[in-house]
Order: sequence, then C-alpha cells, then structure tokens
Amino acid sequence: MATPIVRVDEPENAPTGTIDVLIVGGGPAGCAAALAALRERPGANVVVADAAAFPRDKTCGDGIAPHGLDVLRDLGVTDAVAGYRAVERMRMRTPGGAEVATPSSRASYVVPRLVFDARLMAAARARGAMLIRRRVRTLEFAERPRPDGRGREPVVVVNGTLAARVVIGADGANSVVRRGLGLVANPPESMAIAVRAYAALPATDGPAELFIHMTDEGWPAYAWSFPIGDGRANIGYGMLRSRLAPGDDGASAKTVLHRTLERMLPHTPAEPDTLRAHHLPLSTHRPRQPSGPVLLVGDAASLINPLTGEGIYYALLSGMLAGQAAVSAGQPAGAGRLYRRSLDAELGRHLRHTTLLAGLVGRSATMMDAAARAARTRTELYDSLVELGLGRGTIPASTLTRLAVRRAMAGRR
Repeated sequence: MATPIVRVDEPENAPTGTIDVLIVGGGPAGCAAALAALRERPGANVVVADAAAFPRDKTCGDGIAPHGLDVLRDLGVTDAVAGYRAVERMRMRTPGGAEVATPSSRASYVVPRLVFDARLMAAARARGAMLIRRRVRTLEFAERPRPDGRGREPVVVVNGTLAARVVIGADGANSVVRRGLGLVANPPESMAIAVRAYAALPATDGPAELFIHMTDEGWPAYAWSFPIGDGRANIGYGMLRSRLAPGDDGASAKTVLHRTLERMLPHTPAEPDTLRAHHLPLSTHRPRQPSGPVLLVGDAASLINPLTGEGIYYALLSGMLAGQAAVSAGQPAGAGRLYRRSLDAELGRHLRHTTLLAGLVGRSATMMDAAARAARTRTELYDSLVELGLGRGTIPASTLTRLAVRRAMAGRR
C-alpha cells in the first residue's frame, strides 16, 4: 500500500520511463550509491531525488575519517576534502577526568557538510546521475509494461509518478523509504540526539586536534569540538534519547541540550543561529534489509556507530555496496539480498563487536576511564579504539572472551 507522508508541489521535470536506480536522498550515502551504480554500469539511468537545493547545510559533526576517504577514492572522488587541513591528533577526556591525546596513524578532516555534500553531488552528476528536487511522500510496489512491449515488469513507484526497478533509501534518520517498508524507527535507547553549532575557535600554538569530552551525566554522553581550519570549530553535544529529560527547573529538553553544550565547552560559545538538533539512529537496533528491490543505506539503515556517533564512513560504504548491488543483481528483486550479504561481509563482525562494547560501556563509565589511561602508553590500544570508533575495527579474540563473560555476569545482576 502507498504510505502518505507529506504533500508538496512538484516541478514538471519528472523523468519519463522506468528508472534503473532511484536514490532518495542526496547526502554521502546517496551520492556514493549513484557513483557506484554508474561505475558498475555506465549509462544506467540513475536518478537522485532530494527535497533540498544544493549546496545545503546538514546537521552533523563534519568529521571525515580516513576510512570514508578510502571509499571515495575507490569511487574515483579525490577532491572531497581539498583545501581543508588534515587533523592528525585526537584528544579524549573521559567522565573520570582521564585524558589521552595521541597522534592518529591516519589523519581526519573537518569539512562542513554544506561543502562536502555539494562536492559529492557534483561528482555524481558528472558521472551521469540526474538530480531532481522531490520530497518523497509515497512508496508502493506495482507492475508496468516493459519498454520492449513484452509483458509487464515489477517496479517501485514513488510519489505515484516515478517508477524504478530499484529504489535506494538514503533519506536519513527519519527515512520515508524505511517507513514505506513498514519498518519502525529505533527505540529511544538506540537513538541518540545531538545539538550542533559552529563557534569561533580560540587561538592556540598547539597542533590542531579533535576534542571529545565525555560526561557521566546521562552517560553515555559527550561534547565535541572539531577544528575546521578557518578559525571556526564544529561543536556539539550528544546523548541517548532515552536519557534526555526536561531540566529540574522546568527547562525544555532542547534548552537542556544547549545549556550542557555551553557548560562543557565554555571557551567556544556557539553562534546562536547555527544551533541545530538532529537524531542519530544507532546500529544497536538495525532493521533487517529486505530481500526485494528497496535498499536502505546510511542513517536510514541505522548505521551510526554507537560508541562515537560516526556515520559518514558507514554512509559512504553502505551507499557504495547498495549502488553495486542495484545494478549487479540478476533481477531487481534480488538486489536486497545481494546488498545484505555484501554489507554483512564488510561490516557484520564490526557491528556485532561495537554493539557488545556499547552495551558494556553504557553500564559503566569507568571502562572508558581505564581504556583512556591504558591508551596513553599503549599505541596499539589507542589505534584499536580509533578503528572501533571511526572505521570497522574489531575486538581481539582474547579481549572479546573477557567482555562476553562480563556481559553475561552483568545480565544476571
């Protein structure tokens, strides 16, 4: 059945005929899907539908980990962070006050999504993708005559007019495509909420560094400050949705977020007109990818790291895999199964390990204190933590056994 969401007036430039791959959402996941589909099948009819005009802002921490740049290079995009300074150092302060500040083995970048997404969209269009402005409101399955006149073929119809053989839902935390499949949103305990802003960064003689300040108030929760390189920083504060409540003085939950950000980062006051809140569906509650012609990627698939809130790498990787599957499956109906298998091969073990670790860390902030203190002198431990939080790292077998026992014991209490 068609699922009505929002009605808007649409322009007349609707593509005619059946689209090979229709991608809903033009962020990193959607652009990666378009780039991958056209790499696998040059000349395919690939359409990206997004409600916004580019360039446009997107609420995010703006951190681009090297793992995401690896995916983009594989897709032929080499200038996504051009002109922005590499940030080779991360400082982490835990709830107990332990700090670790160590150069990373590979640098990250901080690029406003206003710039980053526009560059990716330009690359997708240059590859041959068509961009149309649409706010998707309905999704239904139907059959239409084949282009050669030989019978009918199954299609996915969006907004009653756009027919596609495969649809990729890259439409974020509030995904219309996901709801159209009848898949429910994440529960509050697997949904984070964060407020982001931009701020003037105080001058310093020290090296540029990503700063993460954890707090035991509503644990797990933390504030961040990521230097852009132009005298500003992307700052923010995030916590589990289930832990957010109005203040004791009757302040709204929104006000609580803003106050906490101000208190935790007192030296970088937010520019008020840049304060934006957004939801982060964590990978601890991922929907099962259906086997049919509708694929979910990035935030729409709850691909957000539960330890760090990192999502751009997952978005780029899942988008690439979905784009490949969309044009490589023998039949559109098999695209979902192919994509599900490839995603599990790439991220399955990592996601299982981060879910285990997030459950344990969420019960005890002291685990982060101990890990930070140990990482001060053990470079390999620090690199492992970074890989778990920003890439697709896994827990060593010996440590995994100890954590599994700890989790089992915690479950008996």
